[in-house]
Amino acid sequence: MSLMCQVLASGSKGNSILVCSPRTQILVDAGTTCKELVRRLDRTCAAPAKLDALLISHEHRDHVSAAGVLSRRFDIPVFTTRGTLDNLPSNTGRFSSVSVFNTGKCFELGDLRILPFATPHDARESSGFIIEHEGTRLGICTDLGVATNLVKARLQGCHGLVLEANHDTERLLEGPYPWVLKQRIRSSHGHLSNEDSCRLLEEIHHCEMRFVVFAHMSETNNHPDLIMAASRDLRQSPRWENVRFELATQNEITPPLELNGSRQA
Repeated sequence: MSLMCQVLASGSKGNSILVCSPRTQILVDAGTTCKELVRRLDRTCAAPAKLDALLISHEHRDHVSAAGVLSRRFDIPVFTTRGTLDNLPSNTGRFSSVSVFNTGKCFELGDLRILPFATPHDARESSGFIIEHEGTRLGICTDLGVATNLVKARLQGCHGLVLEANHDTERLLEGPYPWVLKQRIRSSHGHLSNEDSCRLLEEIHHCEMRFVVFAHMSETNNHPDLIMAASRDLRQSPRWENVRFELATQNEITPPLELNGSRQA
């Protein structure tokens, strides 16, 4: 294994992603309860007490609800932006330790190289991540209203992607949400639709891409069948025949997805 990722939870009720290399284990976000997150970690190759870091993408509760408890209980250092740190929910509590990073500036965690990048979302200073190990690149990019030129540039060349496919536009517009919330979701600081996600994938495709995980699916405004329908032409194209597609959900963890070097067999 060079680099492995496993989505532990994904959706409007909680989000967390495990990323492992031979020497380093980290979580990106901790948005479930601590008890549930520990239960799901027990089904992986990792253990809470052996996690090297927790990266927090932004301050919304579905990404941080277990962050304080998890950090304190298992002595896990937390890494996030200053804007996120200053706007965490009041009940998050203290962290075992905290380090502030700046988007656009790389830092290292064990044998992982982390490049955080700014994402357009209705949070104070939200970020996505490129996580690299020995030339292998994993991109994690959820909670963004639009794929900016910066986002596209950062995701170029990734061998694996965890990418938002939050809603089906028609289902959102016809659904039960108040109009103001529908506008927020569709805005440039909201969430990517299924169609937005597929258009972005077409732009950043390259021959060494090996997996895509569609993530942050709304249980109200989306459905696995709608994501599969929106991505059907893309998935059935010969250009994508070597790419594995997975769908991350709220209640189940994904299979472990491994990358074994920058040039895959």
